[in-house]
Amino acid sequence: MSDERRAKPAMTHPELRVLGAPRPAVPERLPVTPRFGGCASGAGIGAGAALAEAGAGVHAGAPGFRRLPEWLKIQLPGSGEYAETKALLRGQRLATVCEEARCPNLGHCWSRGTATIMILGELCTRRCGFCAVAPGKPNGYVDWDEPRRVGEAVAAMNLRHTVITSVARDDLADGGSTIFAEVIREIRARSATVIEVLIPDFRGHAEDLHRVIAARPDVINHNLETVQRLHPIVRPSARYERSLELLARVQASGTGIKAKSGLMLGLGEREDELMQALRDLRAHGCQLLTLGQYLRPSANHLPVMEYVHPDKFKSWGAEAESLGFEAVASGPLVRSSFHADELAGSVRRGENSKAN
Repeated sequence: MSDERRAKPAMTHPELRVLGAPRPAVPERLPVTPRFGGCASGAGIGAGAALAEAGAGVHAGAPGFRRLPEWLKIQLPGSGEYAETKALLRGQRLATVCEEARCPNLGHCWSRGTATIMILGELCTRRCGFCAVAPGKPNGYVDWDEPRRVGEAVAAMNLRHTVITSVARDDLADGGSTIFAEVIREIRARSATVIEVLIPDFRGHAEDLHRVIAARPDVINHNLETVQRLHPIVRPSARYERSLELLARVQASGTGIKAKSGLMLGLGEREDELMQALRDLRAHGCQLLTLGQYLRPSANHLPVMEYVHPDKFKSWGAEAESLGFEAVASGPLVRSSFHADELAGSVRRGENSKAN
């Protein structure tokens, strides 16, 4: 590819309306403050007390750090294709949710040559109580050359299944959906990979979701994250019903795109509440499901109420399958994109994720 082609943006980009007062499009990182105090709107204040009232077994202000059980101890990276994957992503100046969210599976996945690319910058406009991604004000900044770089990186990784996610971009009127659609098109132009996108809720705007659907990814993932009662604490800028409605719209689109979601365990949910969340997901068309253990990224995040035993995860996985989910991944270290290729059926268990 010529230097001239590399210098050009992937598309003639439209002017995206930026919400809020006009300002220079320069991202601004915000200081990390306790997330369990809620988001910038003030929602979720007193999370510690609320969790205690819920019968989670801790008092308000409890530290929430406990010794990790054996089943949550992980092997450090450094084998397989880890270094090659890292170099490729650095060379294309791409961020990954593996790093930004401090995923415990980073070493395992990068050693398989896989990674979840995170688009639309590294600063999130929301402050969810569980998430390690840095909060900030992107101020309308959009890197219009990012879709091309993602397309080239995915082609170089030569994967049969690719996962793309993003930060929440509530500063953009389209929620970032235009870039999502362009990334999908750039990947399609270069690769036959199965494309899975893990998207935000776009504040419930159907036209933004339809923009992504029209680009025809193979899987659209949107995580419900937790049970309805804990939603205002865990995801103060999101809505339980809004997330379910997004999944229903994917299923109702008639495109054959798979609807996928995930839940974290260990935040203080009761078994009846978790069961209801599973039923709600199925009722709204969710076909693929992940269940994993919540791990506290820092003292500024929500405390862990319980380290759920692997046997319980196995039981919940079987329960979900009995409700009619097409495929379920359930385990302490399961994350949204962990072995996503196997869950979606792009590869069989144990097969190489690389295309021949």
